[in-house]
Amino acid sequence: QVQLAESGGGSVQAGGSLRLSCTPSRFSNICKAWFRQTPGKEREGIAAIDSDGLTSYADAVKGRFTISHDNAKKTAYLQMTNLKPEDTAMYYCATTGGRCYGPAGLLSRQMHPWWGQGTQVTVSS
Repeated sequence: QVQLAESGGGSVQAGGSLRLSCTPSRFSNICKAWFRQTPGKEREGIAAIDSDGLTSYADAVKGRFTISHDNAKKTAYLQMTNLKPEDTAMYYCATTGGRCYGPAGLLSRQMHPWWGQGTQVTVSS
């Protein structure tokens, strides 16, 4: 069992930045992925990182979002820049419990058995 603690959501204007954090309760060397969901839409994977630094991104966020990992703090960060109103969503941290599955992993919620409670990001125009 792994619990994931997220923080860093909030409200910003378009063009602004936010940084989300995700810290697991145990097993620091596991995949950490970020998904997001808006009402009425499927939850979509946007970024993932392994403990060795290997990353994957969805096309919608490439060039604007950066995922990183601080091994000492067991924490993964999602730095979000040039935010757009369409980035408004509940953001969830998730893990496979092992390594990430690359871009294919971002397409599958089922590959990530453990989830955080979510943190809201709201971008106003």
